[in-house]
Amino acid sequence: MSGSFVSPETCDRIRHLGQPLALALGRLGLTPNGLTIVGFVGTCVAAVAAAAQLWLAAGILVLAFGIFDMFDGTLARATGRASRFGAFLDSTLDRTGENLVLGGVAIACAVADYPTGVLAAVLALAFASVVTYARARAEALGVGGEVGIAPRPERLVVLSIGLVACGLRGGIVPTSLLSPPASAVDLTGGGALLSIALGVIAVTSAVTVVQRIVHVRHQLDRTTHQ
Repeated sequence: MSGSFVSPETCDRIRHLGQPLALALGRLGLTPNGLTIVGFVGTCVAAVAAAAQLWLAAGILVLAFGIFDMFDGTLARATGRASRFGAFLDSTLDRTGENLVLGGVAIACAVADYPTGVLAAVLALAFASVVTYARARAEALGVGGEVGIAPRPERLVVLSIGLVACGLRGGIVPTSLLSPPASAVDLTGGGALLSIALGVIAVTSAVTVVQRIVHVRHQLDRTTHQ
């Protein structure tokens, strides 16, 4: 399977629904690059909320600004202001924001004496970063790299669900490192639900990396034999 678990049609529908709002923001004077920066600042706030163990707020902010992130491209296309620099800025800040949120989760889990969450957050951050790197290297080679089951929008949805679930279940119960937190034993506890979401991100990101490696290899092989 090379497609993500959210269909392109669904993503297109979301972008279409957001176009009026994107255009309204444009009429207020915001440029596509300005929207990109606003979205990044909002994601930074989500990262701070995660680090402070404000799980519900972090989850809502991640989802809200993940959707908001679609507006810059929508506005750029609708107004004919798409640019190579805008695409570069958007991609760079998107990945930085995602890494900051996962870093904030790792910090919060460390403060809460929850090593399972720290490990899951670090693995999610590592593999998600390689997903992005694999696409960038593919495009640098002149081939497509946008395949796989877990591109950034899907990862953000899973992350926001995990954060919100953790908040609704009372967060992570602090304990000493000598004994696991109650949420690690109870699979319906906040810490366990968050760890499961992070684990899903890590595993699906790793699968996506493999999918992109295979996809690029096939493209380069076809080019070689032409």
